[in-house]
Amino acid sequence: MPSPDTQPNTRRTPLERATFLLLFLILSVYALVEVADFLYPICLAVLFAFLIHPLASFLEINGIHRILANLVSILTLLLILTGAIFVLYQQVDVFINDVPTLKTQARSNLLSLESAIRDTFGEFYTIEEGWLSHNITFVIESGSQQLRSIFATTTGAAARLALLPVYMFFLLFYRDKFIIFIKMLVPKEKHEDADYTIQEISAMVRSYMVGVFTVVFVLCFLNTIGLLIVGVKYAILLGILSAIMNFIPYFGTLIGGAIPLTVALLTESSPRYAVGVLILFVIIQFTENNILTPNITGGSVNINPFTTILSVIVAGLLWGLPGMFIVIPFMGTLRILMKHSPRLQPVAYLIGVEGMEHHRLSISKIRTYFRRRLRGKY
Repeated sequence: MPSPDTQPNTRRTPLERATFLLLFLILSVYALVEVADFLYPICLAVLFAFLIHPLASFLEINGIHRILANLVSILTLLLILTGAIFVLYQQVDVFINDVPTLKTQARSNLLSLESAIRDTFGEFYTIEEGWLSHNITFVIESGSQQLRSIFATTTGAAARLALLPVYMFFLLFYRDKFIIFIKMLVPKEKHEDADYTIQEISAMVRSYMVGVFTVVFVLCFLNTIGLLIVGVKYAILLGILSAIMNFIPYFGTLIGGAIPLTVALLTESSPRYAVGVLILFVIIQFTENNILTPNITGGSVNINPFTTILSVIVAGLLWGLPGMFIVIPFMGTLRILMKHSPRLQPVAYLIGVEGMEHHRLSISKIRTYFRRRLRGKY
């Protein structure tokens, strides 16, 4: 038997560990991109299964067989989504048919804007006349073509998502079996911890899904009613599109407000419509951030904003729009799993919201701050 001094050193150097980690990350990213068409429908099915699970459980508790309860729940969700897509498609069709008229109005508005800029800046404005209006109207025309292609792509994606109801049905049907399977993987003394972790993840995902759909549904009405009051054309289409963008955390808020603002600037005869849209969305976003989301969605995911933004960007690069919608509840699940692992608790703390409570801004804190300022305490 060789002495300890002659045994080969099997410990890897930091450079070797970093190399293996980098190789693992590269292979993981490559695999996620390659199997995206297979994986993201399953991930969506998991989230939608959590969304309709309360209805399926309610029906089952009231004596309806699990198979029938699952089918009724899935059909209810499909009917709601189909109705929403049908309404949106009708509005898009009206908008696309009006593109020639809108292009004429947009060109007139841009020529007036360009003339005002030229008069203001004079010789400093060196861009050739008509450049701005020509390029923006080209963007409008190509944008209408993009809308058609988006619905064509959606039709193509529908074929890939055709198995989504099937996935949802079996996820709901075998939900008890999945829990037993997970508990079989851990020692018996850890079963209580496993039960608590599963319940925590289930509550988080269900709260997030129900909350985000409720917020978007409410915003559809608020946006549409507000745009109708302002007098903007295509208020229903713009209101629904702006609300749908809120499925994407942080970026959706900016995109949702930019869509009707841009349309109002380019296609309305007076700038007062754009000003009205701007004021409207400031009010709506304040309402959504301070009233709707905190009271409906709450802090169920508990992922800090920096991690959320990075996750949305990376998921968008990998899986596009489906990835941007999917990533947040899965990051929340990952945080919960890491929180219950002693070795990964530091990472859970890093991506979570813990430790920054005293730095958060709230309406009450802002009010208290200005009261103290007025009293001369600062």
